Amino acid sequence: MKPNFVTRRAIQLGLTANALRPIPGEPLAFPAFFAGWLTGELAPQLLALTAVDTAAHLARHGARTRGDKIGLAMAGLTAAGLAALITGSRRAGEVMDAALAEGLGPDYLDGLEPATDLGTTLAQLALPFRVRNANVRRHHDVAYAPGGRRFMLDVYYPREPVEGRPVLLQVHGGAWVIGNKEQQGLPLMMHMAERGWICVAINYPLSPAARWPQHIIAAKRAIGWIRENIHTYGGDPSFLAVTGGSAGGHLAALLALTQNDAALQPGFADQDTSVQACVPHYGVYDFAATTGERSSTARLKNLISRYVFETGHDPVEHLDAYVAASPLDRITDKAPPFFVVHGERDSLVPVREAREFVRRLRAASQNPVAYAEIPGAQHAFDIFPSIRSAAVVRGVERFLSWSHHTWRKP
Repeated sequence: MKPNFVTRRAIQLGLTANALRPIPGEPLAFPAFFAGWLTGELAPQLLALTAVDTAAHLARHGARTRGDKIGLAMAGLTAAGLAALITGSRRAGEVMDAALAEGLGPDYLDGLEPATDLGTTLAQLALPFRVRNANVRRHHDVAYAPGGRRFMLDVYYPREPVEGRPVLLQVHGGAWVIGNKEQQGLPLMMHMAERGWICVAINYPLSPAARWPQHIIAAKRAIGWIRENIHTYGGDPSFLAVTGGSAGGHLAALLALTQNDAALQPGFADQDTSVQACVPHYGVYDFAATTGERSSTARLKNLISRYVFETGHDPVEHLDAYVAASPLDRITDKAPPFFVVHGERDSLVPVREAREFVRRLRAASQNPVAYAEIPGAQHAFDIFPSIRSAAVVRGVERFLSWSHHTWRKP
């Protein structure tokens, strides 16, 4: 049976309220994230849907009953909330610009090509989950190591031939247990490939079938493949930036902080796994929960120690093994330039975790560390094109361009 007008408006009002102020508490973290993520990034579409539904109800039934009036009031509150979400999304651009100016210096744009103003087209608003670019080619399912589908990668490169272009490695998220290379990072990779970069998205072994450190070892093997083969796509193997979200943000940060670490390169210790820049999105940094934060401790107890690490590896008895896998505890003065991006309202990885990672990284690193805390953003805000993700992609493009330009200087 189709929900009546009041019920539809009540559901949408609840979703909008959760997007504005996510429901707190560990048991509800995932549903609060999922509902808030979709509502926040699809606010323009939902605002249009609310308007159409309300107008259709008024045309058919008017506002005669008490229920009609309650429904109209809820529609008005929902529209106001969605408008606030859209306004917050539009602030992402200025926040990214301010973060780059603070982290890199006010003159960081000197010598760079103008960034592309992405915006959001009507086609993207109508089909937000469809990410395509006629100027970009993809080479699908290339094996970077033996082992089947979890050791395959995709290469995104410009339609017109190029040579000596910088490379971006994308590592997908999914709590180390789900996800694949086709699902994440597409808006950024499509944009950077159109701008002449060579982008590589990888799969890696997933838990619980695979146990740590198989995930990071596979990612380092993918770097080895890039160094040996990316020139065939027009890439420059000497410049590699890495990005990823959530668990992919954890792996991206760890790749940048454990360059050429022989302990994580069994059988290929002599392979160059250096990284020249890193852009983790909403990453897991306190992997070992050494800060004692409640959310980090719950994640360690309920997910990482049970499904990601070897069975029986108690995090108290084997703390050193967990610390070795934790970006927060692997920071050194040799870290490459970082641009850390995190959502202000992240329900899955609270923003204070990113703040502490940036604080420690800035205290130790000899290279710049930029940090953007995106207003109103939930976890996974960059998965598909939206007002907010377009602004983030534009800012990340500027950071990557700056990193490559600075690296090329004598």
